[in-house]
Amino acid sequence: MDERTILHVDMDAFYASVEQHDDPSIRGKPVIVGGGGTRGVVSAASYEVRPFGVHSAMSMVEALRRCPDAVVVTPRMERYQEVSEVVFAVFRRYTPAVEGLSLDEAFLEVTGSRTLFGDGETIARRVKEEIFAETGLRASAGVALNKFVAKVCSDLEKPDGLVVAPREAEALAAFLAPLAIERMWGVGPKAAARLHACGFRTFGDLAKTSADALEAVLGSWGRHVHQLAQGEDVRSVITSRGAKSMGAEETFSRDLRRIEDIERYLLRQSARIAGRLVNSGLQARCITVKVKFRDHRSQTRQRHIPDPVSDTDSIFAVARELLGRFSGLERGIRLTGVSASDFVPAGPSMELFPDEQKQRREKLEAVTQALQERFGRGSLKRARLVDGSEREGYDGVDREALQAIVDGRSKN
Repeated sequence: MDERTILHVDMDAFYASVEQHDDPSIRGKPVIVGGGGTRGVVSAASYEVRPFGVHSAMSMVEALRRCPDAVVVTPRMERYQEVSEVVFAVFRRYTPAVEGLSLDEAFLEVTGSRTLFGDGETIARRVKEEIFAETGLRASAGVALNKFVAKVCSDLEKPDGLVVAPREAEALAAFLAPLAIERMWGVGPKAAARLHACGFRTFGDLAKTSADALEAVLGSWGRHVHQLAQGEDVRSVITSRGAKSMGAEETFSRDLRRIEDIERYLLRQSARIAGRLVNSGLQARCITVKVKFRDHRSQTRQRHIPDPVSDTDSIFAVARELLGRFSGLERGIRLTGVSASDFVPAGPSMELFPDEQKQRREKLEAVTQALQERFGRGSLKRARLVDGSEREGYDGVDREALQAIVDGRSKN
């Protein structure tokens, strides 16, 4: 093994903790941050509400069924961004090699910082202390030879945890062996159920199984999982560069009042962003929708998503959900905009059992962009984006034929 030192620092219940910090009246109470109403989703859950089984991405209806006395707070993304900037400024005091995963967590490569600041544990402790001093919020940290183990460690003693993994191979294997497979990055409930059905319960179960056997069970992911279970991960900390966001917006010649008309423009804007993402080799973990009312007031709604996206349908699905968080649309909208941010390089999903439908959408998006480049930007249109005058005599896109290209088939 090499002698790298990697930290993974993760703010504890970030959105909820910010709300509790800013409003002393809700400190110590079960707090849910998220949209209200029947379509609302939990963005963050405080530690006080988690014993009820409430967690992020759960529907608000289900969350309140489990904890009727929870305090529900509307997300304040500008405030979270403001605090995040303070946190990341602390990170960069110790190393320029910071790979942000979201507003509230990052990997830090501190191998070259040890002579100046001390070993990994010392740096992690100083980072945690400075974050608390400047924001009043707690963070948990993991210290290891690589990214995977550092992330596992940061989750072991939350909240306010600090776990240092052994550096010697045999000791590291013994450290990881008893951990439940649910702690493996990328293993969600469905993946865990499938692994349990095969008799795997712990990292040790996976590590002691041959790579060939895991490949037979998990497909191409098997060998990668075998390496992770043994604590092996050669990935580097990647410092993001370039544009921080991509956006598309339009001002209308007449105010829009019908949801279906507004959604049509959101779909078109989502498609434009998807094309730019695909051409840039990027995926986005944050989608923002902006609307400007007829009186020129502007509002935005934003959502961070756990699995990065780069295809039109996925971006539009989030934009459509965010549109439901605005009120007063019937009074008239003069502008809409969709933007993407929090980029990561496009590449294989970290999930052990990737979403096949999502992968198909991404391939379809790539093929669409390739055809647009070859035949011109107006050569392909979604039927929903063709108005009545255009629709007459319009042949449209043969979606079955296009999907056949994606699947590597030919249509007779």
